Amino acid sequence: MRKGWKYWIFVRVPFWFLLISIALVTLLRWVPVRYTPVMLKRAFQFRQESGYHSEQEWVSLDDFSPELIKAVILAEDQKFYGHHGFDWDELKSMWKRHRQEGAPLRGCSTISQQTAKNVFTFGTSTWGRKVIEAYWTCLTEWVWGKNRILEVYLNVAETGKGLYGVEVASEYYFAVPASDLNLRQAVSIAVCLPKPLVTHPDYLPVDIRSRYTQIIDAAEAMILVNKDRKCQLSK
Repeated sequence: MRKGWKYWIFVRVPFWFLLISIALVTLLRWVPVRYTPVMLKRAFQFRQESGYHSEQEWVSLDDFSPELIKAVILAEDQKFYGHHGFDWDELKSMWKRHRQEGAPLRGCSTISQQTAKNVFTFGTSTWGRKVIEAYWTCLTEWVWGKNRILEVYLNVAETGKGLYGVEVASEYYFAVPASDLNLRQAVSIAVCLPKPLVTHPDYLPVDIRSRYTQIIDAAEAMILVNKDRKCQLSK
């Protein structure tokens, strides 16, 4: 008996999409992500600029400075290691402010969601993209785990025009590898991640400096707390 179009649309296509997506995410658990849809989008966007080209240098999570990892988590997703891809508390808070005060809806994206957006979508500002992003977020949380998600994010995040990953940003803006970034350099890169095409770590605009100061203060407070804990344990 010949299958109808409904069977193909609602059974076969979803089945093969699920199978292929699981296989792809499983492969990328071990293979460096060298090219993403966002890179392709930018290449098309700046195709008429003769000097435009993409730069990326893949490094392992262990080769990023601890200050950088701390800065990115504080700036982008402070609950990263405590959630399963979505910050439901922040989403509820955002929806409550929208209902009561008319505040605009915003993404509240976690590092997991941003990684899924960068690796598997073109980063368009549509609800359809958010739905697709949510699917890939669940899949990467399940297959990759937190450290791999963070490693991929730090290697594919847009960090400037034609710059992808923190390693090339570190070398471009501060002339040091990402493993040698100090706290202030790391925070400068982290606070520019939401708007990498209009903000630059080597010269922070006024509206970003307050955020920069907040992250510096939070990171230094964490250092003091950790030192106090070590002292107490050594007694």
